[in-house]
Amino acid sequence: MTSGARRAASVGAGVVGGAALGGAVSMGTATYFAHRIITPEHEKKDDTTIVEVGEDTVTLRATAWTTASGRYGLWLDGGAGHARLGEVVEPGDAPARGRRSPATVTRRLLGVDRGELVPGSARWNKYFYCGTPRSALGLEHEDVVVTSDVGDLPAWRVAADPAADTGDWAILVHGRSAQREECLRALPVLHRLGFTSLVPMYRNDIGAPPSADGRYSLGLSEWRDIDAAMRFALAHGARRLVLVGWSMGGAIVLQALNRSDVAHRVHRVVLNGPVIDWGSVLAHQADLHFIPRPIDHLARSLMRSRASRHLLRIAEPVDVAATNWVDRADEVSHRIFIIHSATDETVPFGPSQDLARRRPGMVHTFVWPRARHCQEWNTNPALWEDLVASFVR
Repeated sequence: MTSGARRAASVGAGVVGGAALGGAVSMGTATYFAHRIITPEHEKKDDTTIVEVGEDTVTLRATAWTTASGRYGLWLDGGAGHARLGEVVEPGDAPARGRRSPATVTRRLLGVDRGELVPGSARWNKYFYCGTPRSALGLEHEDVVVTSDVGDLPAWRVAADPAADTGDWAILVHGRSAQREECLRALPVLHRLGFTSLVPMYRNDIGAPPSADGRYSLGLSEWRDIDAAMRFALAHGARRLVLVGWSMGGAIVLQALNRSDVAHRVHRVVLNGPVIDWGSVLAHQADLHFIPRPIDHLARSLMRSRASRHLLRIAEPVDVAATNWVDRADEVSHRIFIIHSATDETVPFGPSQDLARRRPGMVHTFVWPRARHCQEWNTNPALWEDLVASFVR
């Protein structure tokens, strides 16, 4: 072999080896990305620092969430304690030139529900409330069980105001890796309107039975749990149903509307910051984390392929295309009202608008001017409740 041939062979081997290594890295990244999407996140770390506690104020380290307008909660002591915070009363001072101390923000303290509020670490709570309908809102509730194909799912049943009882039931569906407490914000207005409310857990929630693989299927299996909740409501006297979903809860509701044999009993649907198209959410999250689009597309291919189920440790494929309700708009047959913030940092609001354009008269949207993901109510509870009431009456 000549020296030129040897050099060519060496370069060729390097290219092939580099391509193989690049392919392995791409596969690994795509597998990791897909795995993160479908794996419940039950262990959540503290993300907020309490700097000072006053008589009726709390000073926090300034972040994108602690400086947001509205009212929110704080989980204390790993969730054992909880406090409720109101609006910003003092923006706080940014660090002076040459100082390393962070900026702070002071908010109104509305109450401590349990535990002790002291300086230290805490976790931000967009639900605002904590506990049960009774402890958080003073609404009497019954602990009931909804039976689905995975087993018994705990649920709260909040009876309607007797003076306004319409005989209709509302079923409230929380988002991905969230808790039933996410739904507490909607209970007072539904109670006043005469709805009996059912707030179920679904598979893979903490305290609920897991799916066969312990993974989310982005609504493609979770809808069965909401179907079971719908059947529970109808078996216990519901005249008509209203479904209310937040974030992934919206994706679950849309699948239930399309697949359930009792979906014709649903009268109205309210979705807050919903996932209308998981493909759009995955693309958005890939961009946020600087993941190239080819990796995103590879991750989707892995999720829908039966051959790669062992890589993701899933029992059944997850077809992201089946969650695209913009493309499937002709299949939408229920009156839907969507509340979605224009500044949602987690689930882009574009698909919500696109679905409304594809189904005029059937799907309506209210683009909230400014709020973080599923925190529209937090910034203006009265407006949120007025919009919901006007639609479901």
